[in-house]
Amino acid sequence: MKITRQKHAKKHLGFFRNNFGVREPYQILLDGTFCQAALRGRIQLREQLPRYLMGETQLCTTRCVLKELETLGQDLYGAKLIAQKCQVRNCSHFKNAVSGSECLLSMVEEGNPHHYFVASQDQNLSMKVKKRPGVPLMFIIQNTIVLDKPSPKTIAFVKAVESGQLVSVHEKQSIKQLKEEQGLVKNPEQRRRKKRKKISGPNPLSCLKKKKKAQDTKPSCSENKRKRKRIRNRSTSKVLSGTENAEG
Repeated sequence: MKITRQKHAKKHLGFFRNNFGVREPYQILLDGTFCQAALRGRIQLREQLPRYLMGETQLCTTRCVLKELETLGQDLYGAKLIAQKCQVRNCSHFKNAVSGSECLLSMVEEGNPHHYFVASQDQNLSMKVKKRPGVPLMFIIQNTIVLDKPSPKTIAFVKAVESGQLVSVHEKQSIKQLKEEQGLVKNPEQRRRKKRKKISGPNPLSCLKKKKKAQDTKPSCSENKRKRKRIRNRSTSKVLSGTENAEG
């Protein structure tokens, strides 16, 4: 029975890997109902999930799930302890927390780009997840972890992609990566960040007092002319005084 379960899991994983780019480590989003079912069934998630999926796994949850478990009180105290040991993924509900099911559903929007698995016992959440292509769904039945087969919505999406009617998120990412490798599109990580101008103080040279211009020591042309006139007047006066003495 265990071998049959693993064969089904391997087949389903291959489907999601080939069509949606799901890869290790498998990121599994847990809600409170799944943690409670694992507690009741005495399932060691960190040990049994990697064996069942035959690969590395990461147990994840969100702040909204933890908040929901806290408000439900002592009845789900054990489930809260299991969830607290998981890695917390950032959701968009920073200010106002929502229900755990609503939060997990928001984490797999827009084609599930982070390749999350959703692990839940909530039938309502499971039905909504099945309507979103490319989201692997897990649950516990008879104290056994099960990876659900691809939903009809997921299979229809893959057929539409194969016929050329749609392009999957995985193919879009592959095309973008090829363009970046060929230099057709600049990788945002390679773009140089614009250097911000540092706010610097005033130029120390501009703070210095301006030196007064040294006055020219050379006499100007007008002063030279005046001196020449004075010399001429002196010489003429001497000549005139000399002639007057001679006449006398």
